[in-house]
Amino acid sequence: MNTKKLPGRKSNNFLYLLIITLILTTMYFIFNPSTQSISEISMSTFKNEINHEEISSIEVKGNKIYSELKDGKKQFTIKESADTLNDILQEIPRVKKQNLDIKITDSENSNFWTDLIINSIPLLLIVGFFIFMFRQAQNSNNQALSFGKSQARLHEKDSKKTTFADVAGANEAKEELIEIVDFLKNPEKYTSIGAKIPKGVLLVGPPGCGKTLLARAVAGEADVPFFNISGSEFVEMFVGVGASRVRDLFKKAKRNAPCILFIDEIDAVGRQRGAGLGGGHDEREQTLNQILTEMDGFEKETNIIVMAATNRPDVLDPALLRPGRFDRRIVVDLPDIKDRVEILKVHSRGKPLDKNVELENIGRQTPGFTGADLENLMNEAAIAAAKTDRKIITQEDIEKSIEKVMMGPERKSRILSKKEREIIAFHETGHALTAHKLKNCDPVHKVSIVSRGMALGVTWMLPEEDKHLYSKSKFEDELVSLLGGHIAEKLIFGEVTTGASNDLQRASKIARKMVMEYGMSELGPIIYGDKDHEVFLGKDLMHTRNYSEEIAAKIDGEVHKIIDRAYSRCEKILNDHMEKLKEIALALLKKETLTRNDFLAFFKEKKLKHATVTA
Repeated sequence: MNTKKLPGRKSNNFLYLLIITLILTTMYFIFNPSTQSISEISMSTFKNEINHEEISSIEVKGNKIYSELKDGKKQFTIKESADTLNDILQEIPRVKKQNLDIKITDSENSNFWTDLIINSIPLLLIVGFFIFMFRQAQNSNNQALSFGKSQARLHEKDSKKTTFADVAGANEAKEELIEIVDFLKNPEKYTSIGAKIPKGVLLVGPPGCGKTLLARAVAGEADVPFFNISGSEFVEMFVGVGASRVRDLFKKAKRNAPCILFIDEIDAVGRQRGAGLGGGHDEREQTLNQILTEMDGFEKETNIIVMAATNRPDVLDPALLRPGRFDRRIVVDLPDIKDRVEILKVHSRGKPLDKNVELENIGRQTPGFTGADLENLMNEAAIAAAKTDRKIITQEDIEKSIEKVMMGPERKSRILSKKEREIIAFHETGHALTAHKLKNCDPVHKVSIVSRGMALGVTWMLPEEDKHLYSKSKFEDELVSLLGGHIAEKLIFGEVTTGASNDLQRASKIARKMVMEYGMSELGPIIYGDKDHEVFLGKDLMHTRNYSEEIAAKIDGEVHKIIDRAYSRCEKILNDHMEKLKEIALALLKKETLTRNDFLAFFKEKKLKHATVTA
């Protein structure tokens, strides 16, 4: 934990102390009796008041005689230094003096320092106030002078290091980066045969796949200075600040060369020029121009490697991606099943797992999970175990956490009517039954009518293996399964509900992509709609159409045909297996959740080899 104090904390404490001192001093002067005004009288008046018995007490301090009248009024008179009180009062009758309360203090020196301190406090407060104002003005000047300075942070070598051993999966990416680290550690090995150090390395991949983690691993492995900064830290509201910070950043890097400079989320400043509304004077474009110049300008042999990460390579400027600037593009993609198992092993370090936990099985159940998702999964499993006061994480904890991460926590508190529960049960059974009867659909993993997140029920289907290519028949069967819930509602209850809204949205999206992007229709192998020329300012607002209105009508017709064919196939499957639909739905109403084994039991089939599922 970082315990460094904020820069402005001392100034704020000084201001608070100044205000409190001023308030206390003011209260002291207001309420302290010694600060009340005391009038001066002559010696004759003093003696006359004693004769008339108007004085109740007398206090002698040095050459001053303080007296208090019976009405509470205070006053003083000055005597000769050689005179004593007895000399002054010798003419006063003894009867008049015997009721006086007399107190004699030899000197006022005892109160000198107290009075000095009290009287000097206002002066000290004024001086302190001016000192505070000067410091504030000096800090403001320093901030103004450092406004164009780089905000990059230098990686601390003594801090806890992340190494390549902490990065599971992404073996190809690690090999590329290990080579970069070796280049910096042993440059002679490469330069001796004419090899040049790469100028830049661009890490590309979906969010959560480990791009920043790989950069931290490079920082931990490399025995050279490592600067890191986010792309958003360059651009401010003032013109020229971004370019100034880029210049300062590379100046720092050159002083520490050889070194590595990491820019996270570079798309914040590296977007294609001319695509925005600011033209050539846009602050972001000026910052990008400075980055381009620093990376590959007139200066050579800078011995600085620039690493950058983005999940939007399609919006980056072509000049930024050319060789000589970013010489290498490393793709950090979604992990496959083998990588997921390795990532789970990394994130299970320090977590006590039950001996029956099978991480290979968890890896099969998590297709499409990123490294960040898997880390969150193991953390949720640990939290689930701790909530029940257990010291060991079980397989059931992890599998329940998969459902929680994918679909949200169970919402058993959501109260549904009997009719709604029946509709949801038949809806989910319609999905599961049609998916089971179609060979290109993924196997049914679990069916539930327990609400999770925004969904009232869920049919969970998992692929048998990781897929990278999807066929036309796969999409057509998937459309049938998506329409299963909608058609089951119509066949059983004679009408449909809003529960199928998300299913219809997904089905329409798949059908339109089949026509416009995949060439899987009678319109032929043509791509309709040019994504490469979209301006990143709202896709629908600036979408580029490279087809006529006539083709647009044909596209709509083809999408309609695909949906209609899937609708007819789905309706036939559910009519042919109506009894089975009702049987499974009734069982689902009773149990609320059917596991894979429960579902396959209705068809008297054996579970697949890898399907080890617990409820």
